[in-house]
Amino acid sequence: MPRERAFDYVIVGAGSAGCVLANRLSADPDCSVLLIEAGGRDRNPLFRLPMLMGRLFQSGIYNWRYHTEPVPSLGGRSLYWPRGKVLGGSSTINGMIYVRGNRHDYDRWAQLGLDGWSYEDVLPAFLRSEGHVERSGVHHGTGGELTVCRARGTNPLFDAFVEAGHQAGHPVNDDFNGPEQQGIGRYDFTIRRGRRCSTSAAFLHPIRHRRNLSTATGSLVRRVVVDGGCATGVEMARGGGTRTVGARREVILCAGTVNSPQLLMLSGIGPGDALRRHGIRVVHELPGVGRNLQDHVDCVLSYACTKPVTLYRELRADRMIRSVAEGMLFGRGIATTFPYEAGAFFKSRPELVAPDIQVHFMPALESTASLHVPNPFGKAAADAGHGFALRVGPVNPASRGWIDLRSADPADAPLIQPNYLQDDADCTTTIAGIRMVRDVIAQPAFDTCRGPELAPGDALQSDTDLTAWLRANAMTTFHPVGTCRMGTDPMAVVDARLAVRGIAGLRVADASVMPVITSGNTNAPAIMIGEKAAEFIRGGAEPQATAKESEE
Repeated sequence: MPRERAFDYVIVGAGSAGCVLANRLSADPDCSVLLIEAGGRDRNPLFRLPMLMGRLFQSGIYNWRYHTEPVPSLGGRSLYWPRGKVLGGSSTINGMIYVRGNRHDYDRWAQLGLDGWSYEDVLPAFLRSEGHVERSGVHHGTGGELTVCRARGTNPLFDAFVEAGHQAGHPVNDDFNGPEQQGIGRYDFTIRRGRRCSTSAAFLHPIRHRRNLSTATGSLVRRVVVDGGCATGVEMARGGGTRTVGARREVILCAGTVNSPQLLMLSGIGPGDALRRHGIRVVHELPGVGRNLQDHVDCVLSYACTKPVTLYRELRADRMIRSVAEGMLFGRGIATTFPYEAGAFFKSRPELVAPDIQVHFMPALESTASLHVPNPFGKAAADAGHGFALRVGPVNPASRGWIDLRSADPADAPLIQPNYLQDDADCTTTIAGIRMVRDVIAQPAFDTCRGPELAPGDALQSDTDLTAWLRANAMTTFHPVGTCRMGTDPMAVVDARLAVRGIAGLRVADASVMPVITSGNTNAPAIMIGEKAAEFIRGGAEPQATAKESEE
Protein backbone atom coordinates (compact mmCIF):
# COMPACT_ATOMS: atom_id res chain seq x y z
CA MET A 1 0.00 0.00 0.00
CA PRO A 2 1.53 3.38 -1.02
CA ARG A 3 2.53 5.70 1.81
CA GLU A 4 2.67 9.43 1.21
CA ARG A 5 4.67 11.94 3.20
CA ALA A 6 3.60 12.64 6.76
CA PHE A 7 2.03 15.82 8.06
CA ASP A 8 2.06 17.23 11.55
CA TYR A 9 -1.75 17.30 11.65
CA VAL A 10 -4.21 15.31 9.58
CA ILE A 11 -7.77 16.66 9.74
CA VAL A 12 -10.53 14.36 8.49
CA GLY A 13 -13.55 16.30 7.27
CA ALA A 14 -13.62 19.84 5.82
CA GLY A 15 -16.90 20.81 7.46
CA SER A 16 -17.79 23.52 9.95
CA ALA A 17 -15.16 22.60 12.54
CA GLY A 18 -12.61 21.16 10.11
CA CYS A 19 -12.25 24.36 8.11
CA VAL A 20 -11.73 26.36 11.30
CA LEU A 21 -9.04 23.95 12.50
CA ALA A 22 -7.27 23.97 9.14
CA ASN A 23 -7.13 27.75 9.30
CA ARG A 24 -5.95 28.02 12.90
CA LEU A 25 -3.37 25.23 12.82
CA SER A 26 -1.82 26.25 9.51
CA ALA A 27 -1.35 29.79 10.86
CA ASP A 28 1.82 28.35 12.40
CA PRO A 29 4.24 28.17 9.45
CA ASP A 30 6.36 25.63 11.29
CA CYS A 31 3.72 22.88 11.15
CA SER A 32 2.15 21.12 8.18
CA VAL A 33 -1.57 20.38 7.88
CA LEU A 34 -3.51 18.04 5.61
CA LEU A 35 -7.28 18.56 5.32
CA ILE A 36 -9.12 15.56 3.87
CA GLU A 37 -12.65 15.80 2.43
CA ALA A 38 -14.70 12.96 0.96
CA GLY A 39 -16.68 15.36 -1.22
CA GLY A 40 -15.60 17.82 -3.86
CA ARG A 41 -14.87 21.52 -4.04
CA ASP A 42 -17.59 24.13 -3.48
CA ARG A 43 -17.53 25.68 -6.94
CA ASN A 44 -21.20 25.34 -7.85
CA PRO A 45 -22.65 28.88 -8.18
CA LEU A 46 -25.92 27.68 -6.60
CA PHE A 47 -24.13 27.58 -3.25
CA ARG A 48 -24.12 31.37 -3.25
CA LEU A 49 -27.88 31.94 -3.08
CA PRO A 50 -29.44 31.39 0.36
CA MET A 51 -32.96 30.78 -0.99
CA LEU A 52 -31.76 27.70 -2.89
CA MET A 53 -30.95 25.81 0.30
CA GLY A 54 -33.92 23.45 -0.22
CA ARG A 55 -32.62 22.37 -3.61
CA LEU A 56 -29.13 21.78 -2.21
CA PHE A 57 -30.56 19.63 0.58
CA GLN A 58 -32.28 17.43 -1.99
CA SER A 59 -29.33 17.19 -4.38
CA GLY A 60 -27.14 14.11 -4.09
CA ILE A 61 -24.05 15.69 -5.60
CA TYR A 62 -22.82 17.49 -2.49
CA ASN A 63 -24.74 15.47 0.04
CA TRP A 64 -24.38 12.11 1.78
CA ARG A 65 -28.20 11.73 1.51
CA TYR A 66 -28.52 9.51 4.54
CA HIS A 67 -31.79 7.98 5.69
CA THR A 68 -32.61 6.79 9.18
CA GLU A 69 -33.75 3.33 10.05
CA PRO A 70 -37.54 3.07 10.54
CA VAL A 71 -38.34 4.98 13.73
CA PRO A 72 -40.78 2.98 15.91
CA SER A 73 -42.07 6.04 17.75
CA LEU A 74 -42.90 7.71 14.41
CA GLY A 75 -44.99 4.81 13.19
CA GLY A 76 -42.06 3.14 11.45
CA ARG A 77 -41.25 6.08 9.18
CA SER A 78 -37.72 6.54 7.86
CA LEU A 79 -36.54 10.15 7.71
CA TYR A 80 -34.16 11.78 5.27
CA TRP A 81 -30.89 13.07 6.72
CA PRO A 82 -28.99 15.37 4.34
CA ARG A 83 -25.40 16.00 5.42
CA GLY A 84 -22.88 18.07 3.50
CA LYS A 85 -20.32 16.20 1.37
CA VAL A 86 -18.29 19.12 0.03
CA LEU A 87 -15.78 21.69 1.27
CA GLY A 88 -17.57 23.48 4.09
CA GLY A 89 -19.63 20.40 4.91
CA SER A 90 -23.20 21.09 5.94
CA SER A 91 -22.44 24.82 6.22
CA THR A 92 -22.35 24.80 2.40
CA ILE A 93 -25.94 23.52 2.10
CA ASN A 94 -27.64 24.52 5.37
CA GLY A 95 -30.09 27.28 6.30
CA MET A 96 -27.36 29.66 7.54
CA ILE A 97 -29.18 30.57 10.76
CA TYR A 98 -26.64 31.70 13.35
CA VAL A 99 -27.72 30.66 16.85
CA ARG A 100 -25.19 29.89 19.55
CA GLY A 101 -27.51 28.42 22.16
CA ASN A 102 -27.90 29.98 25.60
CA ARG A 103 -25.79 30.40 28.71
CA HIS A 104 -27.50 27.48 30.45
CA ASP A 105 -26.46 25.05 27.68
CA TYR A 106 -22.76 25.51 28.27
CA ASP A 107 -22.92 25.96 32.04
CA ARG A 108 -24.65 22.58 32.09
CA TRP A 109 -21.71 21.08 30.19
CA ALA A 110 -19.35 22.50 32.80
CA GLN A 111 -21.53 21.07 35.58
CA LEU A 112 -20.99 17.65 34.03
CA GLY A 113 -17.31 18.00 34.91
CA LEU A 114 -16.15 19.46 31.59
CA ASP A 115 -13.74 22.19 32.63
CA GLY A 116 -13.34 24.91 30.01
CA TRP A 117 -16.83 24.60 28.53
CA SER A 118 -18.92 27.02 30.59
CA TYR A 119 -20.57 29.94 28.82
CA GLU A 120 -17.82 32.26 29.94
CA ASP A 121 -15.27 29.80 28.53
CA VAL A 122 -16.88 29.36 25.12
CA LEU A 123 -17.96 32.95 24.48
CA PRO A 124 -14.43 34.08 23.46
CA ALA A 125 -14.32 31.24 20.92
CA PHE A 126 -17.60 32.40 19.40
CA LEU A 127 -16.37 35.98 19.27
CA ARG A 128 -13.08 34.97 17.66
CA SER A 129 -14.86 33.54 14.61
CA GLU A 130 -17.65 36.08 14.32
CA GLY A 131 -17.46 39.03 11.97
CA HIS A 132 -20.86 40.63 12.57
CA VAL A 133 -21.47 43.50 10.20
CA GLU A 134 -24.28 45.12 12.21
CA ARG A 135 -23.86 44.23 15.87
CA SER A 136 -21.06 44.84 18.36
CA GLY A 137 -20.47 44.88 22.09
CA VAL A 138 -19.61 42.22 24.62
CA HIS A 139 -21.80 39.58 22.94
CA HIS A 140 -20.53 39.98 19.39
CA GLY A 141 -17.29 39.80 17.47
CA THR A 142 -16.68 42.07 14.51
CA GLY A 143 -13.24 40.97 13.33
CA GLY A 144 -13.73 37.25 12.73
CA GLU A 145 -13.71 35.50 9.39
CA LEU A 146 -17.34 34.31 9.57
CA THR A 147 -19.62 37.06 8.31
CA VAL A 148 -22.86 37.32 10.30
CA CYS A 149 -25.68 39.73 9.55
CA ARG A 150 -29.22 40.52 10.59
CA ALA A 151 -32.20 39.12 8.71
CA ARG A 152 -32.67 41.03 5.46
CA GLY A 153 -36.15 40.04 4.25
CA THR A 154 -38.88 42.64 3.84
CA ASN A 155 -42.00 40.47 3.79
CA PRO A 156 -44.68 42.11 5.98
CA LEU A 157 -45.62 38.79 7.59
CA PHE A 158 -42.33 38.77 9.51
CA ASP A 159 -43.36 41.96 11.29
CA ALA A 160 -46.86 40.59 11.83
CA PHE A 161 -45.42 37.49 13.49
CA VAL A 162 -43.23 39.50 15.87
CA GLU A 163 -46.06 41.88 16.72
CA ALA A 164 -48.43 38.97 17.31
CA GLY A 165 -45.93 37.40 19.69
CA HIS A 166 -45.74 40.67 21.59
CA GLN A 167 -49.55 40.82 21.74
CA ALA A 168 -49.56 37.28 23.13
CA GLY A 169 -47.33 38.39 25.99
CA HIS A 170 -43.94 37.22 24.79
CA PRO A 171 -40.93 39.54 24.99
CA VAL A 172 -39.62 40.89 21.69
CA ASN A 173 -35.99 39.82 21.34
CA ASP A 174 -33.83 41.71 18.88
CA ASP A 175 -30.84 39.40 19.39
CA PHE A 176 -31.13 35.69 20.16
CA ASN A 177 -27.34 35.65 20.69
CA GLY A 178 -27.43 38.49 23.19
CA PRO A 179 -27.86 38.39 26.97
CA GLU A 180 -31.18 36.48 26.81
CA GLN A 181 -32.45 33.91 24.32
CA GLN A 182 -36.12 33.96 25.28
CA GLY A 183 -38.53 35.90 23.12
CA ILE A 184 -39.73 36.45 19.57
CA GLY A 185 -37.83 38.20 16.81
CA ARG A 186 -35.63 37.62 13.77
CA TYR A 187 -32.60 35.40 13.39
CA ASP A 188 -29.08 36.34 12.36
CA PHE A 189 -27.50 34.63 9.34
CA THR A 190 -24.11 33.67 7.98
CA ILE A 191 -24.64 35.65 4.78
CA ARG A 192 -22.07 37.98 3.23
CA ARG A 193 -23.31 40.64 0.83
CA GLY A 194 -26.27 38.50 -0.14
CA ARG A 195 -24.28 35.29 -0.53
CA ARG A 196 -23.84 32.26 1.70
CA CYS A 197 -20.83 32.52 3.99
CA SER A 198 -19.94 28.87 4.52
CA THR A 199 -16.96 27.83 6.64
CA SER A 200 -15.00 27.04 3.49
CA ALA A 201 -15.67 30.56 2.15
CA ALA A 202 -14.84 32.11 5.52
CA PHE A 203 -11.89 30.08 6.77
CA LEU A 204 -10.47 28.07 3.88
CA HIS A 205 -10.54 30.07 0.64
CA PRO A 206 -8.65 33.08 2.05
CA ILE A 207 -5.67 30.89 3.12
CA ARG A 208 -5.22 28.76 0.00
CA HIS A 209 -1.82 30.34 -0.50
CA ARG A 210 -0.35 28.83 2.67
CA ARG A 211 2.34 26.38 1.63
CA ASN A 212 1.98 24.34 4.79
CA LEU A 213 -1.71 23.55 4.13
CA SER A 214 -2.71 20.77 1.74
CA THR A 215 -6.28 19.82 0.85
CA ALA A 216 -7.31 16.42 -0.50
CA THR A 217 -10.87 16.36 -1.88
CA GLY A 218 -12.62 13.28 -3.22
CA SER A 219 -10.82 11.24 -0.58
CA LEU A 220 -12.68 8.77 1.64
CA VAL A 221 -10.84 7.93 4.86
CA ARG A 222 -11.20 4.22 5.50
CA ARG A 223 -9.67 4.04 8.98
CA VAL A 224 -7.36 5.69 11.48
CA VAL A 225 -4.04 3.86 11.72
CA VAL A 226 -3.29 3.05 15.37
CA ASP A 227 0.10 1.68 16.45
CA GLY A 228 0.86 0.88 20.06
CA GLY A 229 -2.11 2.85 21.38
CA CYS A 230 -1.25 5.94 19.33
CA ALA A 231 -2.86 7.29 16.15
CA THR A 232 -0.10 7.55 13.54
CA GLY A 233 -2.07 8.41 10.39
CA VAL A 234 -5.03 7.48 8.23
CA GLU A 235 -5.74 5.12 5.39
CA MET A 236 -7.72 6.75 2.60
CA ALA A 237 -9.14 5.85 -0.80
CA ARG A 238 -8.46 8.35 -3.54
CA GLY A 239 -8.35 8.17 -7.32
CA GLY A 240 -9.08 4.45 -7.43
CA GLY A 241 -6.29 3.54 -5.04
CA THR A 242 -5.68 3.29 -1.32
CA ARG A 243 -2.82 5.00 0.46
CA THR A 244 -1.68 5.79 3.98
CA VAL A 245 -0.85 9.29 5.20
CA GLY A 246 1.16 9.75 8.37
CA ALA A 247 0.43 12.17 11.21
CA ARG A 248 3.44 13.20 13.27
CA ARG A 249 1.43 14.95 15.97
CA GLU A 250 -2.29 14.26 15.72
CA VAL A 251 -5.18 12.92 13.71
CA ILE A 252 -8.29 15.06 14.26
CA LEU A 253 -11.70 13.73 13.24
CA CYS A 254 -14.06 16.50 12.10
CA ALA A 255 -16.25 14.21 10.02
CA GLY A 256 -19.49 15.00 11.84
CA THR A 257 -22.04 13.27 14.02
CA VAL A 258 -22.57 10.43 11.54
CA ASN A 259 -19.12 9.87 10.09
CA SER A 260 -16.85 10.46 13.09
CA PRO A 261 -18.28 7.54 15.11
CA GLN A 262 -18.42 5.45 11.93
CA LEU A 263 -14.73 6.08 11.31
CA LEU A 264 -13.79 5.29 14.91
CA MET A 265 -15.61 1.97 14.68
CA LEU A 266 -14.04 1.15 11.32
CA SER A 267 -10.69 1.77 13.04
CA GLY A 268 -11.46 -0.75 15.78
CA ILE A 269 -12.38 1.87 18.40
CA GLY A 270 -15.86 1.42 19.82
CA PRO A 271 -18.25 -1.15 21.33
CA GLY A 272 -16.38 -4.46 21.20
CA ASP A 273 -19.34 -6.74 20.46
CA ALA A 274 -20.51 -4.53 17.59
CA LEU A 275 -17.04 -4.43 16.04
CA ARG A 276 -16.52 -8.18 16.28
CA ARG A 277 -19.91 -8.72 14.67
CA HIS A 278 -18.52 -7.10 11.53
CA GLY A 279 -15.17 -8.87 11.72
CA ILE A 280 -13.30 -5.75 12.85
CA ARG A 281 -10.39 -6.24 15.26
CA VAL A 282 -10.95 -4.38 18.50
CA VAL A 283 -8.08 -1.93 18.90
CA HIS A 284 -9.60 -0.15 21.89
CA GLU A 285 -13.00 -0.73 23.42
CA LEU A 286 -15.05 2.42 23.89
CA PRO A 287 -18.71 1.46 24.43
CA GLY A 288 -20.00 5.03 24.02
CA VAL A 289 -18.99 5.44 20.38
CA GLY A 290 -22.15 6.00 18.33
CA ARG A 291 -24.39 6.32 21.39
CA ASN A 292 -26.04 9.45 22.84
CA LEU A 293 -27.39 10.55 19.44
CA GLN A 294 -29.56 13.67 19.84
CA ASP A 295 -31.39 15.77 17.28
CA HIS A 296 -34.00 18.48 17.26
CA VAL A 297 -37.35 17.09 16.17
CA ASP A 298 -40.14 19.39 15.08
CA CYS A 299 -43.40 19.66 13.15
CA VAL A 300 -44.93 22.11 10.69
CA LEU A 301 -48.04 24.15 11.41
CA SER A 302 -49.45 25.78 8.29
CA TYR A 303 -52.11 28.42 7.64
CA ALA A 304 -53.77 29.83 4.57
CA CYS A 305 -53.19 33.54 4.02
CA THR A 306 -56.07 35.71 2.80
CA LYS A 307 -53.82 38.41 1.35
CA PRO A 308 -51.38 38.00 -1.57
CA VAL A 309 -48.34 38.94 0.52
CA THR A 310 -46.48 35.62 0.85
CA LEU A 311 -43.56 34.18 -1.10
CA TYR A 312 -46.10 32.50 -3.37
CA ARG A 313 -46.16 35.66 -5.46
CA GLU A 314 -42.44 35.13 -6.22
CA LEU A 315 -42.92 31.62 -7.61
CA ARG A 316 -44.00 32.63 -11.07
CA ALA A 317 -41.35 31.41 -13.52
CA ASP A 318 -40.33 34.83 -14.80
CA ARG A 319 -40.01 36.22 -11.28
CA MET A 320 -37.95 33.25 -10.13
CA ILE A 321 -35.55 33.66 -13.04
CA ARG A 322 -35.22 37.37 -12.33
CA SER A 323 -34.66 36.76 -8.60
CA VAL A 324 -31.90 34.21 -9.22
CA ALA A 325 -30.21 36.45 -11.79
CA GLU A 326 -30.41 39.48 -9.50
CA GLY A 327 -28.93 37.49 -6.63
CA MET A 328 -26.12 36.04 -8.73
CA LEU A 329 -25.15 39.34 -10.35
CA PHE A 330 -25.76 41.91 -7.64
CA GLY A 331 -26.14 40.05 -4.33
CA ARG A 332 -29.60 41.42 -3.64
CA GLY A 333 -33.24 40.42 -3.92
CA ILE A 334 -35.43 37.66 -2.54
CA ALA A 335 -33.03 34.88 -3.56
CA THR A 336 -30.36 36.29 -1.23
CA THR A 337 -32.51 35.74 1.87
CA PHE A 338 -33.53 32.58 3.73
CA PRO A 339 -37.30 32.07 4.08
CA TYR A 340 -37.33 31.18 7.79
CA GLU A 341 -36.13 34.60 8.95
CA ALA A 342 -38.35 35.08 11.99
CA GLY A 343 -38.59 32.83 15.00
CA ALA A 344 -38.93 32.48 18.72
CA PHE A 345 -37.66 30.73 21.82
CA PHE A 346 -40.45 30.02 24.30
CA LYS A 347 -40.67 28.49 27.76
CA SER A 348 -43.38 25.88 28.03
CA ARG A 349 -43.46 26.57 31.78
CA PRO A 350 -42.53 29.90 33.41
CA GLU A 351 -40.33 28.29 36.07
CA LEU A 352 -37.82 26.97 33.51
CA VAL A 353 -34.35 28.55 33.62
CA ALA A 354 -34.16 28.72 29.81
CA PRO A 355 -36.45 28.30 26.78
CA ASP A 356 -37.31 24.72 25.81
CA ILE A 357 -39.17 25.41 22.52
CA GLN A 358 -37.92 26.89 19.25
CA VAL A 359 -40.08 28.26 16.43
CA HIS A 360 -39.18 29.11 12.83
CA PHE A 361 -41.63 31.24 10.80
CA MET A 362 -41.80 31.31 6.99
CA PRO A 363 -44.18 33.45 4.85
CA ALA A 364 -44.91 30.53 2.52
CA LEU A 365 -46.31 27.02 2.63
CA GLU A 366 -43.50 24.54 3.01
CA SER A 367 -42.87 22.08 0.20
CA THR A 368 -41.81 19.03 2.18
CA ALA A 369 -42.86 16.27 -0.23
CA SER A 370 -41.51 12.93 1.01
CA LEU A 371 -38.17 14.33 2.16
CA HIS A 372 -39.46 16.97 4.58
CA VAL A 373 -37.02 19.55 3.24
CA PRO A 374 -38.00 23.25 3.31
CA ASN A 375 -38.23 24.51 -0.26
CA PRO A 376 -40.48 27.51 -0.97
CA PHE A 377 -39.40 27.30 -4.63
CA GLY A 378 -40.61 23.70 -4.91
CA LYS A 379 -43.55 22.60 -7.06
CA ALA A 380 -45.76 21.73 -4.09
CA ALA A 381 -45.32 25.22 -2.66
CA ALA A 382 -46.04 26.74 -6.05
CA ASP A 383 -49.26 24.73 -6.30
CA ALA A 384 -50.40 25.45 -2.73
CA GLY A 385 -51.27 29.13 -2.96
CA HIS A 386 -50.78 31.83 -0.36
CA GLY A 387 -50.03 30.72 3.17
CA PHE A 388 -47.43 30.64 5.91
CA ALA A 389 -45.74 27.90 7.91
CA LEU A 390 -44.19 27.54 11.36
CA ARG A 391 -41.85 24.83 12.54
CA VAL A 392 -42.00 24.11 16.27
CA GLY A 393 -40.16 21.65 18.46
CA PRO A 394 -38.24 21.08 21.71
CA VAL A 395 -34.67 22.37 21.97
CA ASN A 396 -33.73 19.96 24.77
CA PRO A 397 -35.07 16.59 23.56
CA ALA A 398 -35.00 13.75 26.08
CA SER A 399 -34.98 11.00 23.46
CA ARG A 400 -31.65 9.36 22.60
CA GLY A 401 -30.65 7.34 19.56
CA TRP A 402 -27.59 5.65 18.14
CA ILE A 403 -25.39 5.14 15.10
CA ASP A 404 -23.88 1.78 14.22
CA LEU A 405 -22.01 0.18 11.35
CA ARG A 406 -23.98 -1.42 8.56
CA SER A 407 -20.89 -3.35 7.54
CA ALA A 408 -17.09 -3.16 7.64
CA ASP A 409 -17.13 -1.44 4.25
CA PRO A 410 -16.34 2.30 4.69
CA ALA A 411 -18.47 3.07 1.62
CA ASP A 412 -21.61 1.66 3.25
CA ALA A 413 -23.84 4.23 4.94
CA PRO A 414 -24.05 3.53 8.68
CA LEU A 415 -27.23 2.62 10.51
CA ILE A 416 -28.95 5.70 12.00
CA GLN A 417 -31.65 5.33 14.64
CA PRO A 418 -32.60 8.71 16.18
CA ASN A 419 -35.54 7.41 18.22
CA TYR A 420 -37.48 10.66 17.76
CA LEU A 421 -40.27 11.15 20.32
CA GLN A 422 -39.34 7.93 22.09
CA ASP A 423 -39.53 9.85 25.34
CA ASP A 424 -43.07 11.12 25.92
CA ALA A 425 -41.66 14.34 27.38
CA ASP A 426 -40.70 15.42 23.85
CA CYS A 427 -44.31 15.02 22.74
CA THR A 428 -45.54 16.97 25.75
CA THR A 429 -43.14 19.86 25.07
CA THR A 430 -43.93 19.95 21.35
CA ILE A 431 -47.68 20.01 21.98
CA ALA A 432 -47.15 22.88 24.42
CA GLY A 433 -45.32 24.64 21.61
CA ILE A 434 -48.16 23.98 19.17
CA ARG A 435 -50.62 25.59 21.58
CA MET A 436 -48.35 28.60 22.09
CA VAL A 437 -47.96 29.08 18.33
CA ARG A 438 -51.70 28.83 17.83
CA ASP A 439 -52.13 31.53 20.45
CA VAL A 440 -49.64 33.79 18.62
CA ILE A 441 -51.37 33.35 15.26
CA ALA A 442 -54.74 34.10 16.90
CA GLN A 443 -53.60 37.61 17.87
CA PRO A 444 -54.93 40.81 16.19
CA ALA A 445 -51.73 41.27 14.15
CA PHE A 446 -52.88 38.42 11.91
CA ASP A 447 -56.58 39.38 11.74
CA THR A 448 -56.29 40.93 8.27
CA CYS A 449 -54.57 37.94 6.65
CA ARG A 450 -55.18 34.82 8.75
CA GLY A 451 -56.89 31.99 6.88
CA PRO A 452 -57.84 28.56 8.20
CA GLU A 453 -55.29 26.35 9.91
CA LEU A 454 -54.29 23.77 7.31
CA ALA A 455 -52.18 21.55 9.59
CA PRO A 456 -52.74 20.10 12.03
CA GLY A 457 -56.18 21.71 11.60
CA ASP A 458 -58.71 23.16 14.01
CA ALA A 459 -60.34 19.78 14.52
CA LEU A 460 -57.29 18.48 16.41
CA GLN A 461 -57.35 19.95 19.89
CA SER A 462 -56.87 17.22 22.48
CA ASP A 463 -53.46 15.96 23.60
CA THR A 464 -54.39 12.52 22.28
CA ASP A 465 -55.24 13.80 18.79
CA LEU A 466 -52.21 16.07 18.62
CA THR A 467 -49.88 13.29 19.77
CA ALA A 468 -51.17 10.98 17.02
CA TRP A 469 -50.75 13.76 14.43
CA LEU A 470 -47.28 14.56 15.72
CA ARG A 471 -46.05 10.98 15.50
CA ALA A 472 -47.36 10.79 11.94
CA ASN A 473 -45.82 14.11 10.84
CA ALA A 474 -42.80 14.96 13.00
CA MET A 475 -39.51 15.50 11.19
CA THR A 476 -35.90 16.40 11.84
CA THR A 477 -34.51 19.92 12.05
CA PHE A 478 -31.18 18.52 10.76
CA HIS A 479 -29.19 19.12 13.97
CA PRO A 480 -27.70 15.70 14.92
CA VAL A 481 -25.09 15.77 17.70
CA GLY A 482 -23.62 13.76 20.54
CA THR A 483 -22.30 10.44 19.17
CA CYS A 484 -18.70 10.94 20.41
CA ARG A 485 -19.62 12.84 23.52
CA MET A 486 -17.32 14.53 25.98
CA GLY A 487 -17.40 13.28 29.54
CA THR A 488 -15.64 11.76 32.50
CA ASP A 489 -17.61 8.50 32.79
CA PRO A 490 -16.96 5.15 31.08
CA MET A 491 -19.43 5.91 28.25
CA ALA A 492 -17.63 9.13 27.30
CA VAL A 493 -15.69 8.97 24.04
CA VAL A 494 -13.52 12.07 24.43
CA ASP A 495 -12.34 14.06 27.42
CA ALA A 496 -12.78 17.78 28.02
CA ARG A 497 -9.87 18.50 25.66
CA LEU A 498 -11.57 16.44 22.91
CA ALA A 499 -8.90 13.71 23.11
CA VAL A 500 -10.18 10.20 22.44
CA ARG A 501 -9.99 8.24 25.67
CA GLY A 502 -7.31 5.56 25.55
CA ILE A 503 -5.72 6.55 22.24
CA ALA A 504 -2.87 9.07 22.07
CA GLY A 505 -2.64 11.52 19.19
CA LEU A 506 -6.35 11.33 18.31
CA ARG A 507 -9.08 13.91 18.84
CA VAL A 508 -12.65 14.46 17.70
CA ALA A 509 -13.76 18.04 17.04
CA ASP A 510 -17.26 18.45 15.66
CA ALA A 511 -20.88 18.41 16.85
CA SER A 512 -20.57 14.74 17.82
CA VAL A 513 -18.70 15.72 21.01
CA MET A 514 -21.65 17.61 22.51
CA PRO A 515 -22.76 15.86 25.72
CA VAL A 516 -26.14 17.62 25.52
CA ILE A 517 -27.53 19.34 22.43
CA THR A 518 -27.54 23.13 22.42
CA SER A 519 -30.73 25.17 22.30
CA GLY A 520 -31.25 26.03 18.66
CA ASN A 521 -29.46 25.63 15.34
CA THR A 522 -26.14 23.84 15.79
CA ASN A 523 -23.84 25.23 13.10
CA ALA A 524 -22.46 28.08 15.20
CA PRO A 525 -21.67 25.73 18.13
CA ALA A 526 -19.89 23.35 15.73
CA ILE A 527 -17.69 26.24 14.56
CA MET A 528 -17.02 27.13 18.19
CA ILE A 529 -15.93 23.55 18.87
CA GLY A 530 -13.38 23.88 16.06
CA GLU A 531 -12.07 27.03 17.72
CA LYS A 532 -11.82 25.30 21.10
CA ALA A 533 -9.95 22.35 19.57
CA ALA A 534 -7.44 24.77 18.07
CA GLU A 535 -7.02 26.38 21.50
CA PHE A 536 -6.26 23.03 23.10
CA ILE A 537 -3.80 21.98 20.41
CA ARG A 538 -1.95 25.25 20.03
CA GLY A 539 -1.92 25.71 23.79
CA GLY A 540 -0.03 22.47 24.21
CA ALA A 541 -2.90 20.36 25.49
CA GLU A 542 -1.68 17.32 23.58
CA PRO A 543 -3.85 14.21 24.08
CA GLN A 544 -1.19 12.23 25.95
CA ALA A 545 -2.93 11.71 29.28
CA THR A 546 -5.56 9.51 27.71
CA ALA A 547 -2.88 7.23 26.31
CA LYS A 548 -1.96 6.24 29.87
CA GLU A 549 -5.43 4.79 30.34
CA SER A 550 -4.61 2.06 27.82
CA GLU A 551 -1.30 1.33 29.56
CA GLU A 552 -2.71 0.93 33.05
